[in-house]
Amino acid sequence: MADGRATEVIRWFDAAELSLCLLLNRGCSRRPVREFFGTVSRLGDGIFWYALILVLPSLYGESGWLPALQMAITGVIGVAVYKSLKHSLVRERPFINCDRIALGTAPLDRYSFPSGHTLHAVSFTTLTSSYFPELAFVLVPFAALVAASRVVLGLHYPTDVIAGGLLGLGLASTSLSLVGM
Repeated sequence: MADGRATEVIRWFDAAELSLCLLLNRGCSRRPVREFFGTVSRLGDGIFWYALILVLPSLYGESGWLPALQMAITGVIGVAVYKSLKHSLVRERPFINCDRIALGTAPLDRYSFPSGHTLHAVSFTTLTSSYFPELAFVLVPFAALVAASRVVLGLHYPTDVIAGGLLGLGLASTSLSLVGM
């Protein structure tokens, strides 16, 4: 009896998540929306974050080196974590599982859980904002747009993005605690 109820709850949750995916993915049918979120997603591939890592020492001098190094190390660990999870959990991307979901841009890999883009966006935003809170007004909205782009573009389910965000927050928090912040 309990197994049947649990299965029913999981089916309901899956249907609700798919409905949310479909709702957010509707924007992909409009070219300006698709191009905007496609650009955000491409920047979230790493370009934005690599540039931030490189520019912190220039902007903040000596006090920019530790955060830049910490971001680089945390980023490498983040890649290892999300790739390991993706290859062991093998959750297909929404556009593969549902033909009603439009693909807005090419995926970097096959599987969706967790969102590596969101993991890094949250991780790097948390790390940078901890050292330089004045940058949060740019980084927090950008990280939110990166996370949203992944669902809008049909590449991730909302739970992929939530999991990526939680993992990113966990990695950043662990990294900050290791350096005594």
